[in-house]
Amino acid sequence: MTRTCLSVNVNKVAVIRNSRGGLEPDVVRAAATVIDAGADGITVHPRPDARHIRPDDVRALARLCSGRVEFNVEGNPFAPPRGDYPGLVALCEQVRPEQVTLVPDGDGQITSDHGFDLDRDADRLAPLVAALRELGCRVSLFIDAGTSDLSRASAIGAQRIEIYTGPYAHAHAQGAVDAALADCRATARAAEAAGLGVNAGHDLNQENLAAFLLEVGGVAEVSIGHALVSEALYDGLEHTVKRYLQIIAGAGGG
Repeated sequence: MTRTCLSVNVNKVAVIRNSRGGLEPDVVRAAATVIDAGADGITVHPRPDARHIRPDDVRALARLCSGRVEFNVEGNPFAPPRGDYPGLVALCEQVRPEQVTLVPDGDGQITSDHGFDLDRDADRLAPLVAALRELGCRVSLFIDAGTSDLSRASAIGAQRIEIYTGPYAHAHAQGAVDAALADCRATARAAEAAGLGVNAGHDLNQENLAAFLLEVGGVAEVSIGHALVSEALYDGLEHTVKRYLQIIAGAGGG
């Protein structure tokens, strides 16, 4: 059975810091706490507008993670350099993360809310995927649940997909998850048929994670940030990370 890894997205810690200015809360200290609590990795999603994680954070977190846990950098590979942001590939060239997750987000989006259209985007993605793999990074593509053909993802050199779980989380909150779970399960099986590993993320939380892992199966990694940081405000960061690890183990993914 696939062991599901937990990668904690620390973007929200940077949001709080940036809202006030200065250095608190300290993103690196938060990430160190997450690692000490047993998380398998750290995820960040730097954006050109520097709304939360900044390039200097990425570099500092890469040093923290090196030799300890996996570092996953998310971002839009098509976004051009701006200010201190050198572009996703250039930033990854500096820090060499173990995984890069490519996401088609723009400045106008509050958060990532859709996956790539491979019929439209695959040819543009191909040289960027190749450049990232040349750096030694595993490349994952953000994909909508319900996508049934992932042969083009494999053909351009991607090694994993990340299923966008926002619609599943919304359906779970409404108490009607069957169709959303079926979409996620179908995309996971399509990925496996194309020789791709399966990650998942977006709006997963302590209430909906176990059902997702049990029903979809074969999930290599979940990336959780907003809910985990929100829950940690009440229960503490270390306790919250350990609770997620218990949920994953209880669902057979640990």
